[in-house]
Amino acid sequence: MLENKTILITGSSRGIGAATARLAKSYGAEVILHGKTDSQNLRDLASKLRSSYICCDVTDEEAVKRKVSRLENIDVLINNAGINPSKTFMELTNEDWRTIFETNVLGIVNFSRAVIPRMIEKKQGKIVNISSIKGLSHVEGKPAYAASKAAVIRLTSSMAEEFAPHGILVNAVAPGFTQTEMTKSTMSPKIHEQISRIPLGRMASPEEIAEAVLFLASDKANYITGQTIVVDGGYSLR
Repeated sequence: MLENKTILITGSSRGIGAATARLAKSYGAEVILHGKTDSQNLRDLASKLRSSYICCDVTDEEAVKRKVSRLENIDVLINNAGINPSKTFMELTNEDWRTIFETNVLGIVNFSRAVIPRMIEKKQGKIVNISSIKGLSHVEGKPAYAASKAAVIRLTSSMAEEFAPHGILVNAVAPGFTQTEMTKSTMSPKIHEQISRIPLGRMASPEEIAEAVLFLASDKANYITGQTIVVDGGYSLR
């Protein structure tokens, strides 16, 4: 369902980003991978998918512009790169807050600003931002990460409104608990207790999140913009 589309996926060396890249390739897309550094994971996935890749820090506006300018075409941008430090409000330093927001929010801004001019020229394009159920007001979560993901949801709707006249659709996916390396690294008794309250009784696989992301990237979602699709096994219903 993604034939003849070129999709750039940030933070795609592992987790949801890598799963989305693999699935997009299986659906016929040309995939461009991205990583902060030229890691072995990134090289291995690029080789397996026969895909190109770029490396830059999403917080470095000039580096993002430079790398994206060398790409011939981008039909879809998936802003997946993000960090999730597990610190309480009193543990968070100002530098922690800056780092989290620069990565999770400004990273989206930097990549979007780099690709949107060409989308405007073509009068079409799609952007899918990865938020989190932690960004929903009634779901508990660590304050800096939760605040950054709430910002992503609001940023998505604002972008959608501004760029709809140019044929650019902007949506978000808010995953719930998902079996990724990041999730494993932040596991705690509290998170285990939260997972036990998921109505479907389990965490999502990265591929299940990727399906929602690629639906929004496909022509099957050509009348959807400004929305955040929650994929959490019913957790946020409580």
